Amino acid sequence: MITLLSQAAGDGRLTLAEHAERSEQALAARTLGELAVLTTDLTAPSGQPIRLYARRTVTAICSRERREGRWVVPDSFAVTAVFGDVVLDLRQATLQSQRVTIFATAIAGQIRLIVPAGIAVEMAGRSFMGTRSVRSANRSSASARTGGVIEVRTLALGGKVTATTPRQSRWRAPRRGR
Repeated sequence: MITLLSQAAGDGRLTLAEHAERSEQALAARTLGELAVLTTDLTAPSGQPIRLYARRTVTAICSRERREGRWVVPDSFAVTAVFGDVVLDLRQATLQSQRVTIFATAIAGQIRLIVPAGIAVEMAGRSFMGTRSVRSANRSSASARTGGVIEVRTLALGGKVTATTPRQSRWRAPRRGR
């Protein structure tokens, strides 16, 4: 029971004060019914509207890793691809701060960031027999972007680090008769 309450506090489902109060009640409980009441209002992590990843780092060693959908992007974290592929889709993600720093290391692997419109990408670092690039389908200037900044610090050794902003769909239904 204490473990469940600690997990709930760790991923934001309980405040620290609520965690302390419920932990005291769990330790003082005499019946299973008293324990069950302490967790009935807590939604399991799988049922959360935002994905909560236990690890702050993303690592793909001879494998593929992908983070997509609604998830919380920490203000700084490491991404590593060693003979593997990593895709970070930030289009529906929530940025913890206006400036996010990603430490990207690609050793004979590939790291791809998909960034929503309105977010500026600054890429710096080193590459040896590797590539790093920022591609934007939108022609707006960096000063017009107000959604935040993703700073990517790269080390590419025979690998590839790219950040792309996909073109927004401008599809319109065809007009019917005149």
